[in-house]
Amino acid sequence: MTKAPSTAILNSSLPSSFRQIRLELAREPGHPEGEANIAYVMVAPLDDNGRIDPEQWKKHREACRVARLRPDEDDRRGHLVHRPGGSWAFQYDITGDTRPDETGYHFQDECFVQDEYVSINDSGTMRTFRVVSVAHL
Repeated sequence: MTKAPSTAILNSSLPSSFRQIRLELAREPGHPEGEANIAYVMVAPLDDNGRIDPEQWKKHREACRVARLRPDEDDRRGHLVHRPGGSWAFQYDITGDTRPDETGYHFQDECFVQDEYVSINDSGTMRTFRVVSVAHL
């Protein structure tokens, strides 16, 4: 399997609100302890409450990236996109992936702070992920 480089996006021209956020699968049937190898790593601007900042996203959307990590699949890389109506999704357009976007459930209301939980529609199934780290770039 081809694994995307795990290096952080480092860009001194980005505002200090940009963070690298790691989400790992929370407990669910078949994964009673969660699963660190089923994860997303995203780069996004957060406001003072830990919510995605749509104004900073609009100014720096190319830098808002996501990597979808699975143990037995190629990594998928793409962008965080803001859809009409205010929802957020992962669009895997960097490597020419044509599979459907994955949507965050109420991402506009979620606080991306360590140990919080967020839900993502992962290939048609709503799954819960734990925020395991939020780091400055």
